[in-house]
Amino acid sequence: MNKVNVTSEIGRLNAVIVHTPGQEVENMTPANAERALYSDILNLPISIKEHSYFENVLSKVATVYQLKDLLIDVLNNKHVKKNIVESMFKEQNSKKILPELLNMDSNIVGSKIIEGLEIKKDSLTNFLNNQRYTIQPLHNFYFMRDASVSIGNEVMISRMAGLVRRPETIIMKAIFENHPAFNTNTINIPELINSKATLIEGGDVHIAREDILLIGIGARTNSQGVDALIDYYNSIKEEKHFVIQELPLTPESFIHLDMVFTLLDKDKCMVYEPVILNSAALKTIHIHVKDGKIKFINERANIIKALEELDMPLTPIVCGGADEWNQEREQWHSGANFFSFAPGKVLGYARNVHTVDQMNKAGFDIISAADVVAGNDHPDNHDSCFVTVDGSELARGGGGARCMTMPVNRDSVAW
Repeated sequence: MNKVNVTSEIGRLNAVIVHTPGQEVENMTPANAERALYSDILNLPISIKEHSYFENVLSKVATVYQLKDLLIDVLNNKHVKKNIVESMFKEQNSKKILPELLNMDSNIVGSKIIEGLEIKKDSLTNFLNNQRYTIQPLHNFYFMRDASVSIGNEVMISRMAGLVRRPETIIMKAIFENHPAFNTNTINIPELINSKATLIEGGDVHIAREDILLIGIGARTNSQGVDALIDYYNSIKEEKHFVIQELPLTPESFIHLDMVFTLLDKDKCMVYEPVILNSAALKTIHIHVKDGKIKFINERANIIKALEELDMPLTPIVCGGADEWNQEREQWHSGANFFSFAPGKVLGYARNVHTVDQMNKAGFDIISAADVVAGNDHPDNHDSCFVTVDGSELARGGGGARCMTMPVNRDSVAW
């Protein structure tokens, strides 16, 4: 059993959940891509190949759990299976669907829940229905970060902005509350605040330090979602500093904080400069909660300044380098979206060549995922390193290395 323990974004990784893109990615057309929160459709074989290198690097440094395997495990419990299926489809006309799913083998149900269940043409109404699926595919599930996030010894279950992604949270809640591999308590934002206005997603929630949460508010997370999390920590009287960063609502590449800011080491971070450092229009707010109360809410110049005041000084590395065009191009393809698997050891996309160059100049050795997988190199051979993953296809889904991981256990960092 793994005790969930994540007190930073950079502590040495011990266990992580990922999901290899599957048939759900193939079950998309240009016509339904926008509803699925995509701007393009992906090539599945290339996506799988790229993701396999990503997974294999992680397996060299930590225990890697596959989301689908965990789901199938909990579906073997008939009570849990019933709860998952009924929760996911209670708002649909599911009189015929539910008995069918409940009688299916757990392996098949697990696949159908993620990949989609096609409408049976067994009635005139169904025959005339122009929709293909009675259960919609979860196209976005390889971006594991958003539906839940580990905070300390607990897991926050998100309140997703897109209806198409809400089933992901039901699955993650069921896994963390029922799978024998994990020992944790869930913070259920959807249940804490029964309000359609409340939104919070894992891509916006960063654990900077045990006592500091960085949270982006914009297209996917709003102030009500942050207030719900603050109310929770006030209810258990746990001291926290919340540093809130406003994000632009457009373009779509700014959907989460981790698309413009990620932590790389004790003293380094990756930033998209126009949003994090050079925007007077976007507020950065510091909220301190202690003894069940909000002690103060103050505006700060930016995230870097706010963390400096909390005795966490950071040197920013600029996504895309000095040229504004390169910054825009590389941020669009998740150039600021890094995943740290140890202090100063990170994963990111090789395609962002100007960002790769900035990382090298900042002291990170550049090594390829292919070399790590082949056994020609290993992150342990380097004090600091950037493991580059081919992500030309994966990036088209709208996320990067941090998006594709859900850490459940890290070593504590000696600050």
